[in-house]
Amino acid sequence: MSKLINALVIAAMIGAASAAQAHDKLTIMLDWFVNPDHAPLVVAKNAGIFDRHELLVDLVPPADPNDPPKLVAAGKADAAISYQPQLHVQIAQGLPLRRIGTLVATPLNSLVVLRDGPVKTIGDLKGKTIGYSVGGFEDALLKTMLEQYGLQLSDVKLVNVNFALSPSIFAGKVDGTIGAFRNFELNQMDIAGKPGRAFYPEEYGVPLYDELIIVAHQDNLKDQRLVRLLDALEEAVAYLHNQPEASWKHFIKGNASLDDELNRRAWKDTLPRFAQSPRALDSRRYSRFADYLAKQGLIPKALPTENYAVELR
Repeated sequence: MSKLINALVIAAMIGAASAAQAHDKLTIMLDWFVNPDHAPLVVAKNAGIFDRHELLVDLVPPADPNDPPKLVAAGKADAAISYQPQLHVQIAQGLPLRRIGTLVATPLNSLVVLRDGPVKTIGDLKGKTIGYSVGGFEDALLKTMLEQYGLQLSDVKLVNVNFALSPSIFAGKVDGTIGAFRNFELNQMDIAGKPGRAFYPEEYGVPLYDELIIVAHQDNLKDQRLVRLLDALEEAVAYLHNQPEASWKHFIKGNASLDDELNRRAWKDTLPRFAQSPRALDSRRYSRFADYLAKQGLIPKALPTENYAVELR
């Protein structure tokens, strides 16, 4: 009997190994360390959804947040999590990339000030100091928002605070920050007992855009692994909505550091923003946003949508 049991165990192990070998490997570079913005990817991995789509997915946080799209362009990764504004600029620079899917379908960027501070409207920013972490696009956002109140960038003082957005407000170094993610910084400020007030760019003249997207090399758009990746992510987003408690457990599985108040709050605020159909492409959105970036001088000219994004079949 013991020999029979041993034989069955060995057979099961061989079968499992064979099944794993049958799966196609896929390397996805994240845009940052794992956080609730990546929930569909992490849950798909830990809940066995990728497995059902015969994918063996490796999620890799970057050493430098600027690297993931470049690594995909160089053939060092199969796909990367990136940002729509960044994609337009990189296409203009000649990187052979295409958006193949959307992860977070609404802007997360915002201009944040202290809720109980002197800034109640955008107009109150005149003469104030604004912190930022990434120049270029964030400058353009702020410029557009200020213009709604007859102000210019020269009417405020810009200070690079790197990624210390909330801390720089707490310390009184700046009166507000541009580039704060509304699902994180607002929660971080509230937890610290210094609640914030957010101004949303899309309510002040900035066209809507996709915050987090999935990019792949333009020569690999017929790779069926990418099609199955998007199928799996669509299933994962549905699972997130149907089973929020089970999804949270899958999200923090093997990474206890994620189980804290900030991530729990961010999880709740991010959930409604995930693309229900990750592969679906809003061509008008990409065209409109390219026109905006060209007008702001961030790209030389707006290109046709197919130069930026595709909808895989």
